Amino acid sequence: MSEAPFTLRFNSEFWIPGLSMRIITALALAFALTNCAVFDPLVYKIDIPQGNYVEQQDIDQLRVGMTKEQVRFVLGSPVAENAYRSGEWHYVYRLKPGRGSVTTRHLTVHFDNELVASLSGDYETPEDFYTPLDD
Repeated sequence: MSEAPFTLRFNSEFWIPGLSMRIITALALAFALTNCAVFDPLVYKIDIPQGNYVEQQDIDQLRVGMTKEQVRFVLGSPVAENAYRSGEWHYVYRLKPGRGSVTTRHLTVHFDNELVASLSGDYETPEDFYTPLDD
């Protein structure tokens, strides 16, 4: 009778009963713990704010006829100035909390002849926005 080209031999000196089952259990437990969503709430996740944080009270200070310097003083520098339309400033704020949904707020300030002409975006236009500032 010829022997198979590949054979496994059992060495009884190094065999510990139940060792292979312990190794399989340990590997399965390690795999389960690293991929388990049960532990996800225990992990701290930071909030990631990006852009200009603008509140409605800041928008309430804007008036038609304000200069770009005055708007920059009230709201800060815009996130983006439109390269093709120099008469628009965009203020975008995005908050990605560690838990929960992403919040995005957008405000566009429109200029005409370097003076504020209108507002658009996610904020309410103030009641006295169309009342120009006194010089």
